[in-house]
Amino acid sequence: MQAQATTQWRLRIDAALERTLPAADEPPQRLHAAMRHAALLGGKRMRPLLVYATGTAFGAKLEALDAPALAVELIHAYSLVHDDLPAMDDDALRRGQPTVHVAFDEATAILAGDALQSLAFATLAQAPCDAAAGIAMLRELAVAAGSRGMCGGQALDIDATGKKWGQSEFRAEQPHGPEIAGANVHPDPISELEHLHALKTGALLRASVRLGAIAAGVDTATRAQLDRYADALGLAFQVRDDLLDVEGDSATLGKTAGKDAAQDKATFPALIGVEASHERLRALSHAMELALSGFGDSAGPLRALARLAVERDR
Repeated sequence: MQAQATTQWRLRIDAALERTLPAADEPPQRLHAAMRHAALLGGKRMRPLLVYATGTAFGAKLEALDAPALAVELIHAYSLVHDDLPAMDDDALRRGQPTVHVAFDEATAILAGDALQSLAFATLAQAPCDAAAGIAMLRELAVAAGSRGMCGGQALDIDATGKKWGQSEFRAEQPHGPEIAGANVHPDPISELEHLHALKTGALLRASVRLGAIAAGVDTATRAQLDRYADALGLAFQVRDDLLDVEGDSATLGKTAGKDAAQDKATFPALIGVEASHERLRALSHAMELALSGFGDSAGPLRALARLAVERDR
C-alpha cells in the first residue's frame, strides 16, 4: 500500500510539473526548454513525496498538497541547476543527463534557476488554503531556501572545501533563527559539518514536512515530533549521499562519483570514516522510527521515505 501510494504521488507530481512549467516552444524557448530539462528528467522526488506523505497522514486532501509539493520540487530543481554551475560544483552530469549549463549554456542555466525559483513561489501563492496557512507556507519555504537555509549551507560548503576543520571561515558568522535545525555555531568539526548539512540539505527536506503539516493543520505537539523526524531525515539523506559518492558509480548515481574527494569536500566519510558513517546512518534511522512511533499506520509512507533515505543507491 505504501509503495502504491508513493508511486501514485510520483506520477501526480510529474504530471503537475509538466502542466506548470512553460511549454518548450513558448518564447523565450531556450530558457523554457532549460527549465524543463532541469525539472522533468527524473529524480527521486523526495521533497514532494514528503509533502504528500505528511499531509495525507494527518487528513489533508491531495488537492491541498499539490501546490506546496510543486513549489518545493521547483526550488530543489533550481538549486541543482546552480549547484552544478562551474562556479559551484562544476558538474557535467545530473540524473544521467548533461547538466543544464552543459546542455544549454552557463547564462541560460543561471536564468533557468532564477525562473524556477520564481515559479515556485508563484505556484505556492495559489495554494487553495486560507490566508494564514498560505502565508505560513510561503514563509517556511522562503526561509528554508535562503541564507538561513539552503543558500547559507551552500556558502558554508564552499568555504569548507579544501580547508582544515575548525577554521573561522567554516564557522557561520551570521545568527540563525529557530526555524532551521542545527542553527547554533559549534566549535567541533562533526557539529560544524552537521550544521552545514542541516542548512544545505536538511532545510528543504524539513520544509517539505512542514508544508504538509501546515496544509493539514497539525497541532504544535505533532509538529514538534515531525520536526524531529525531519531533522534526522535531512542528516541521514546527506550522510547517505556522502557514502554513495565514495561507494557508488557514476552510471548508477546518474552523476559523477568521486567528486567529493577530488574536490576535497567536507563530508562525513572524510571526517569520521566510512564505517562510522554507516553507524551514524543506523542511529539516524532509529531516531526517525522513534519520532514517528506515536502516529500509527497513517505514518507508513513517512517510514517508507525514511528507509529510502538510508537505503537508496542513487
